[in-house]
Amino acid sequence: MDRYQSAKITGILGLIGNIFLLVIKAIAGIMSNSQSLLADAFNSAGDIFSSLMTFIGNKISSKGADEDHHMGHGKAEYIYSLLISISMFLLSATMIKNVIKNLIEREYLVYSHGLVIVCIITIIVKLSLYIYTSYLYKKHHNILIQANSKDHRNDVFITSLTLCSILLSNKFIILDSIAGILISIWIMITAIKLFIESYDVLMDKSMDQATKDKVLTIIDKHKEVLRINHFNATPVGYKYQISFTIFVDGNLSTFESHDIANSLEREIEKEIPEIYLSIIHVNPVDVDTEKLEK
Repeated sequence: MDRYQSAKITGILGLIGNIFLLVIKAIAGIMSNSQSLLADAFNSAGDIFSSLMTFIGNKISSKGADEDHHMGHGKAEYIYSLLISISMFLLSATMIKNVIKNLIEREYLVYSHGLVIVCIITIIVKLSLYIYTSYLYKKHHNILIQANSKDHRNDVFITSLTLCSILLSNKFIILDSIAGILISIWIMITAIKLFIESYDVLMDKSMDQATKDKVLTIIDKHKEVLRINHFNATPVGYKYQISFTIFVDGNLSTFESHDIANSLEREIEKEIPEIYLSIIHVNPVDVDTEKLEK
C-alpha cells in the first residue's frame, strides 16, 4: 500500500467514524445540554470536513507531472491541510462563543449515564484511529495523514476531558462549560500549528538543517568536489528539489566533470528519500588557486 492509498483509506475511515460520532454526540449533547459534549460534537463536524479534504487533497496530489504542472501535484496535500486548519480554527472560535453564551444564560448540564457511554465509545473509536493513522504517517510521511492523526489524538484527550467534566458536574456545575472552553482552545492551538506547517511549504520554505546536512555529508565524500555554493532547496509536495554549484579541477575533461555531477545526483536521490530532484551546475577552477584561497 503506497502513501496515496494510505491517505485514501485514512480519509474514508475518518469520514465513517466521525459521522457516527457526530450523530451520537450531538443527540446526547442536545438532550443533556452538555457544553463540553456539544463542543466535542462540533469538533466531530470539523473532523468530517477534514476527512473530506484528506480524500480530495490526496486524489489531486497523487497525480504525476503533466504539461501544466512539471513538478506534479504534491503541494495539493498542503493546500488541503491548510483548509483543514482554517476549518478547525473557525469551529473552535464558534464553540467558545456558544459556551460563553450558555454560561451567561445559566444553561447547565443535565447528567445522564448515556453521556458517559457516548464518551467511552468516542475514546475507543478515536484511539483506534489514532494508532492506525500514526502507523501510516510514520511509514509514508504524508501531511494529510499527519493532520488526521493529530486530529484523532486530540479527540482522545478532548473526549477524556469531556468525560471528566461530566462525571464531576454534580459537584462543580460550571466545570462542563469550562471544559468546553478548554477543548476549544486546544483545537485552536492545533489548528494554528497545522496552518504554519502547511503555509511554510506553500511559501517554499527551505528544507530543515538535518536533511541539508545529509546532502552535504554525501558531497563531502567526493574529494574531487573542491567546494560548493548557491545551495537552494524548494519544496515539491512532501519532497524537495535542490540545486547547487560544485567546483572541480579545471583540467578535467567536460565529460569527466559532468560525470562527477551525474554520479552525485544519483547518489543523493538514492540515499535521501526527501529529495525529489537534484540539479548540479559544474564550475571548473584552477586547483592551485583554489588551494591558495583555502
